[in-house]
Amino acid sequence: MTVTSPAHAVPATIRGLVQRTSAGPDDLELVEDLPTPVPGPGEYLVKVGAAGLNFADVMQTYGTYAGGPTPEYVAGFEAAGEIVAVGPDVTDPLPVGSHVIGVGPGAFAQYMVMPAVAVAPVPQGWSDAASLGLVLNWATALAAIKPLGGLGEGDWVLVHAAAGGVGQAAIRLAKHYGAHVVALASSHKHDAIAGLGADVVLDRSRDDLAEEILRVTGGGVDLVLESIGKTTFELSLGVAKPFQGRLVVFGAASGDASVDTHQLVFEHRVQVQGLHIGAFAELVPDQYAELVAELDRLIEVGVLVPGTPTVHALTDGVAAVHQLASGTSVGKLAIDPWA
Repeated sequence: MTVTSPAHAVPATIRGLVQRTSAGPDDLELVEDLPTPVPGPGEYLVKVGAAGLNFADVMQTYGTYAGGPTPEYVAGFEAAGEIVAVGPDVTDPLPVGSHVIGVGPGAFAQYMVMPAVAVAPVPQGWSDAASLGLVLNWATALAAIKPLGGLGEGDWVLVHAAAGGVGQAAIRLAKHYGAHVVALASSHKHDAIAGLGADVVLDRSRDDLAEEILRVTGGGVDLVLESIGKTTFELSLGVAKPFQGRLVVFGAASGDASVDTHQLVFEHRVQVQGLHIGAFAELVPDQYAELVAELDRLIEVGVLVPGTPTVHALTDGVAAVHQLASGTSVGKLAIDPWA
């Protein structure tokens, strides 16, 4: 039985962005009369206050995100908002009216369903928009740095796409744990990361990038956070310390990259591991629970602070996805489905 707030009348139809084909963002369409989703077993119905954009959204528009939805579908998967209904079989449900951040299908709409196990309360005093990134960007950065990357005090870490949501979180986290940071970003984005504490900020397009990274780090980095893929993977392998160096791969914004056994034995003797935060939560739940507890502690000590995303109206949602795809955006992008 679904429990709904008596003070909140849920409309029969809503506005949302629908992906019509797998031809890219141009085939996203604003639809004014979508049927309002109904929470099933183990789900909440959430009135979306703000939806987050992630590069996975770009990949999904082209059908290249493994396990992603197939057209036609309401786009988006990360959002924060108010619980307005509770589906059946939710264990220890949060009260109707609670504000939560989480993931689920159809985030680029006024209402969406979220699996109850995939939500977290919006921190006290934070807006919905400010909490975007908490369960994706910050969780990904923390998982890459600590349980997988094993970053220690005094280590060097290389952060690709340092001006993005995960990149900015990674810089803050690495400095909190006493590491040194080399941050890579386009030159016009350097101001955005200047106050985050990176020890070295380099233009990602410079010709002598590998040589400069080896020089400033005194021989290579202990950890690379690799999210770009095809255009940066050789660099990442080349600047990681032999045998001690780790690559944590959690994205492929420029396309897929590869490394073969010959390279690992004779050229790049480094440790390479993949990260998908959803799979991490599902397959190693105990480690994920520890990660969530650490995120709570980081909020308490002021390392993890409310976000300041650039918020676009739903009517500008297609342009926002294009902006993310182009690599010109700085920080977190969000959509207000009520604008």
